[in-house]
Amino acid sequence: MKILKKQVVYKNIGEIFTKHIVNNQLVLEGNLLFLYDLVAYFRPKKPKSIANITLRELLDHLIEFDVHREVLSQYISDILHDRTFKLMVSDAGILKDSDFIYEIRKRISSKILPYQPQQNTLEYALNQVFYKENDFLWIHKIPMEELVELFEILNLQNIYQFEKAESGAVSELLFSMGLITQRMSGRSMETNILDMIPEYNHLASPFLGFENEFLEIEDRLRKGEVQFVNSEDLNYKQLVILHKQCVDLINQAFKNSSKFGITLKVNQALLRIRQQLDRIQILMNFLVVDEEKDKTINTIKLSLKLIEYNCYKNNISKLIAESTQVVSYEITQHTAKTGEHYITETAKEFFKMFKAALGAGFVVGFLCIFKVLLSKADASDFGFAFLYSMNYAFGFIVIYLCGFALATKQPAMTASTLIRAIEEGIKKNTTTAEKHSAFANLFARLFRSQFIAFVGNVIMAFAVALLLMWLIDLATGINITDTKWHTLLKDASPVHSLAIFHAGIAGVFLFLSGIISGNVSNKNKHNQVYHRIQEHPFLKKTLGQNKANRLAAWLEKKWPGIVSNFWFGIFMGSTHSIGIFLGLNLDIRHITFVSGNIALGAYGADFALNWITWFWSFLGLFFVGFMNFIVSFSLSLGLAFRSRNIPWTEVFPLQKSVWRHFKKHPLHFFFPPKKKKEEI
Repeated sequence: MKILKKQVVYKNIGEIFTKHIVNNQLVLEGNLLFLYDLVAYFRPKKPKSIANITLRELLDHLIEFDVHREVLSQYISDILHDRTFKLMVSDAGILKDSDFIYEIRKRISSKILPYQPQQNTLEYALNQVFYKENDFLWIHKIPMEELVELFEILNLQNIYQFEKAESGAVSELLFSMGLITQRMSGRSMETNILDMIPEYNHLASPFLGFENEFLEIEDRLRKGEVQFVNSEDLNYKQLVILHKQCVDLINQAFKNSSKFGITLKVNQALLRIRQQLDRIQILMNFLVVDEEKDKTINTIKLSLKLIEYNCYKNNISKLIAESTQVVSYEITQHTAKTGEHYITETAKEFFKMFKAALGAGFVVGFLCIFKVLLSKADASDFGFAFLYSMNYAFGFIVIYLCGFALATKQPAMTASTLIRAIEEGIKKNTTTAEKHSAFANLFARLFRSQFIAFVGNVIMAFAVALLLMWLIDLATGINITDTKWHTLLKDASPVHSLAIFHAGIAGVFLFLSGIISGNVSNKNKHNQVYHRIQEHPFLKKTLGQNKANRLAAWLEKKWPGIVSNFWFGIFMGSTHSIGIFLGLNLDIRHITFVSGNIALGAYGADFALNWITWFWSFLGLFFVGFMNFIVSFSLSLGLAFRSRNIPWTEVFPLQKSVWRHFKKHPLHFFFPPKKKKEEI
């Protein structure tokens, strides 16, 4: 538990000493309140924005008042005496498990109800004093010269005070390093890790070599043969070489993810080893002393590191950032390849996209009719969710397998292609202007592709829905929307319903469908699903090798999209029922379906609509399309930026470049240029 007390604002450092030191001795010995107040006095309100922190006031006070210096020196020595920290060093901030969800859940629970270590540990003292997650930021901004001066004024002991590393800080470090080394060695020999690095399987494991070399150094230190090692020590040099080999092996495993795919569980296992390698590289430096001053410097640096590790041990944002980087990269790689087909360049490709969009609109026209018919079924909310979901899901799958283009499915795919264009421009070492110009050209191609897809979808969905309504009425004499037309038109209006909000929800689902497609492709690649189909004994016997190969190739190309579209249909069809269950106004609005529903609503009202109804309906159609696009595209762009580690500041010059290109060639954003231009 943290030290709970009303925060006292001290005017100067002297007031703190006066409060805690009376008659030349501490008021409360063995209590952490004195140190708590000293740290709180120097802690800035905004650690990230402040440039540096100075301890000059404390140093001058200690130089002037010898008694205060002696009391503080003894006080800190007493606090640190026999406090262990080995488990904190080996565990803090390092993944405990390869299960991402478990790790997130554990860290959230630790934030709400923090783990409380034993009182004889250094972690307990740090929890009480440096209890804020950002404390390590401002601690690192204190000049090293001032920290060295404070260390010398207080006459504190360095970590190399014992001849043998049987106790004390060096012993704690050796225990932590040994623990981390053994964990790395065991984890690196697991099958899912070895499968990622087949090129290393015939070689001796560098992790085992590292462990053996470390044991040699540890044995010498614990026997007292040496108090520390120097940078020219042969064992230490070999340890450094083996550490680099371990790092190279893990980097190669991550690199091979593009070849073999990678699951989140494997990614977490590799990430854990990488974190342990980073940790042990830092700890190795504390065993090395080349000059006498290194003893003091290492002691201070170790203290700073202990504070840092303890501060971010429950950090969630860093965990998410590290855990999702590689997986998101592989997912967006898949969508980038798929997205290339959605960006037209020539007039021929432009009109081909228009035909594909007309095809999608044709199917959606039928889906709108089917949904109206299904709404008349005698079913529960769950039943309606199932029926609507199947209607959407199989409709989207038909659109996908027929090669048609549903406009709003494109942003989730094409965002990664844009990012790859930026990435390739950076690799080519082009100037900023050239890189951004290439991006603007590509964005213009994307925008006009989206524009013509929207036009094709909307026109055909409206026409087909209207035609089918007329045919049903002609054949049966029944107007199936005579009681629903008002709801259909109201749902399209941006002022009479939450159409814009519901369109944003659909945009989120469009983004998720792109994620699912990339994840399925990546996971199947890692599990060698398509190769297993090719070599399946039953399939080879019944279909033959050639047909088995063709089946595997077809599934490799189409299965991720089929699964993605199926789940997109589930999301779209079940949202309203989930909203009813939760008591929330949740629904979806998709531009192509809104177009078809406007046609159905107009026919249901016998076209007896005033101009304001038409105005709000078509204005709603525009805003729904915009929200579908902007939400899915923004989320996909954010994921792609994250996967490539491209800073968000890159967005602003890109926007300027696109605007310049629009002012220069506005028609390029709606129609292809007459002459084909070379674009990236």
